Amino acid sequence: MQKLKILFLFFASFVLKNSFAQLAESRGQQDPVVIEYINQYKKLAISEMQRTGIPASIKLAQGIHETSAGQSELVKKSNNHFGLKCKSEWTGMKVKHTDDAPNECFRKYDNPDDSYKDQSNYLKNTPRYASLFELDPTDYKGWAYGLKKAGYATNPKYSQVLIKLIEDYDLQDYTMIALGKLKDGQETLAQKDTKKEDKDSEKKEADEKPVVLPGEPEVVVYGSKKEKEPVVEGPRTNYPEGEFKINETKVIYAKKGTSYLSIAENYAIPLARIFEFNEMRVQEFVDKDRLIYIMRKRKFGLNEQHIVKAGETLPDIAQTEALRLESLLEYNYLQPNMQPAVGSVLYLRTRAPGMPALTIGSK
Repeated sequence: MQKLKILFLFFASFVLKNSFAQLAESRGQQDPVVIEYINQYKKLAISEMQRTGIPASIKLAQGIHETSAGQSELVKKSNNHFGLKCKSEWTGMKVKHTDDAPNECFRKYDNPDDSYKDQSNYLKNTPRYASLFELDPTDYKGWAYGLKKAGYATNPKYSQVLIKLIEDYDLQDYTMIALGKLKDGQETLAQKDTKKEDKDSEKKEADEKPVVLPGEPEVVVYGSKKEKEPVVEGPRTNYPEGEFKINETKVIYAKKGTSYLSIAENYAIPLARIFEFNEMRVQEFVDKDRLIYIMRKRKFGLNEQHIVKAGETLPDIAQTEALRLESLLEYNYLQPNMQPAVGSVLYLRTRAPGMPALTIGSK
């Protein structure tokens, strides 16, 4: 009977871990339990990064995964947020738990703070993790792959799970806050928390969406009011040479004819990542003078709004503002084939009150 109980606990633990890994891999799905965990422990992750250099994004992702966002049996009975086993050097409290094998010895803590600090000290003082601390603290992928390579976890998808959590829940924001490159409250999750829209307001927004009249090339209609498109100057191109930042995102201004391969080699980035970061099709040379991002763009803009200028497309605006195109579309109720009218206002951080005016023929 005791053997059956142990086997059942082992199986239940395995299922819970794998189901959470699948949750982490699903795109666009944000679990409120995960968000609650982030809000509860983000300050602790930030302070530990400032103390030891371990990226806050990695810290939170590990905590979310190892504890099933604070719901696992182990964390509830031990405050152990990182699945650290006893090992020979551990002299503190202990608890038995079935994980990779039945009744393994895990570290037990008085509170989560002690768990966060102990895991930081463990990584910092263990030689096989030393190379991680030589990485750029914003290189969460390097940290994720490095942890797996150094033997932190047995799950073959451990690195991918951490990376997916970081990207799906914008955990990189907390690394930026720890580095002083982003203010507390400016992170994506905080911005989402401020968007409390009820069904009545959503219905009102839908009623106020603009209608474009066919056959009247310069006219856009809001309800019964007609407005002519204003003339607005085109986008600026006075960017500095070399690497610089827009919205805390590394970028260069590449001239027409520049080889994408040369950009990838110059900045030690896989060529495929260049096209992924810039949301563009694969091509050999830069087709026009343009901004090329050498890290992933953000899900919210530095500015609150953007006024559409003559000649600007939605991808152009996403590049100008260092904002992911999917976020720009979502905030403004737009589809990729739509073209906002010149002079219309696009929202970059929160939902717009309604869809912007569109040019004739855009749908």
